[in-house]
Amino acid sequence: MSATDSRLGVFTDHEFIALSGTAFARAQAYSTILIAIALFADAFGTTGFVEGLFGTAFAAAQLLIVLPLGRLVDTRNAKRFLLAGLLLNVATFVGFLFVSNAVDVVLVRILQGVGASVLWITGSSVVGEISPDDERGRWLGSYNQVGAFSSFAGDLIGGALLYTFDTSVTFVVLSAITLLAFALVYALLRDDPGGRKDPEEAGGVETFLDLLKRPMVNSLVTFRFAFSVGKMAVILFLPIYARTEFGVSAFAIGVLLAGGKLVKALLQGWMGDLTDRLGNEQYFVLAGALTYAVGTACIPLAGHAQGVLPAFSVGGFGYALDVDGAFLTMFLAYAVIGVADSIRLPASMALFVEEGERFDSVASSMSLRSISWKVGQVVGPVLVGSLKDLYGMAVAFWTAAAFIVAASAAFVLMYRFGHHLTGAEPVSAD
Repeated sequence: MSATDSRLGVFTDHEFIALSGTAFARAQAYSTILIAIALFADAFGTTGFVEGLFGTAFAAAQLLIVLPLGRLVDTRNAKRFLLAGLLLNVATFVGFLFVSNAVDVVLVRILQGVGASVLWITGSSVVGEISPDDERGRWLGSYNQVGAFSSFAGDLIGGALLYTFDTSVTFVVLSAITLLAFALVYALLRDDPGGRKDPEEAGGVETFLDLLKRPMVNSLVTFRFAFSVGKMAVILFLPIYARTEFGVSAFAIGVLLAGGKLVKALLQGWMGDLTDRLGNEQYFVLAGALTYAVGTACIPLAGHAQGVLPAFSVGGFGYALDVDGAFLTMFLAYAVIGVADSIRLPASMALFVEEGERFDSVASSMSLRSISWKVGQVVGPVLVGSLKDLYGMAVAFWTAAAFIVAASAAFVLMYRFGHHLTGAEPVSAD
């Protein structure tokens, strides 16, 4: 059987199809809403700090629930959490129908953060639990690949919907997709697909402390905290930068983001296979992070490139895409970032699942992965937004790139010397 056949084989599993439905709905909503937020920022004339709150509100809600959520998923019926998360996403779309100012956007982003966190933690944990041991990288890589393709579709279709119609039509479409995912999970996923750990043995905080004693987990958590500060600058502020600085349309923003995500979607499954074959996942994480820093640092060059290339327009299917030096620079920079994520993500997830299995607490390990990310996401947006207000967007993006480089250096040092400090054995590379 070829490598391609092996990767596609996971899609013959009806439970994987159901779980992929949750990833599709979650990623589609996330990417479309980011474009909508850029439109809200432009319409409401927000400052960088307020734009940062759009990201901080989302992350703060997730930060508050990821630890108890991980323990609940480890000990209870994960299927119910997936169904609840999908319904929360529908409630989010209804909320966005009624926003009239920046405060409303912040409040609905809190609700979105709760729903997205439930779907991400639970879905990733269940995929890790039910996948064959020798194919975990393929399952996780393919699961992330579905999310990447969905995010790609959300950029194009969501951007086109926001460009053509008002936001109400867009959020009705997102609601329909999410309800379809709800039906797939309800019909195809087994009852209680995980939750192997007895509640009396889950240990709550003790489980997380045990995980943090592992050198790999300790280094990954520290890395993700600093890395997320830099990455949030791209996720949140690139669409806002394109809209407010260069007047890029919703459709063009979707095309801009879709380019990098298409690269990520095409490569991530292959990288999952490569991770399974070669091991040494920590080097994949490092290479992906440094590549991400390069892409982030290139984004502000858009302003310098704006007048270098003559602008031209590409039309088709009733839409027109205006291309100039600024757009092309942002497009290429985000494509580099797509390569970076495809290298890093399967390896990072595989490492957290492997460490969680040592304590029969995969969901708790994934929660720890998420909470380390969310701490940086709470701090990062308001920090980057404040830098934008004080010094401009270029300094904000370059500072974000510096955070990513610092995170990479900390990861290498902590992984290499952590077992000497903790007295624990380093994780096997094979």
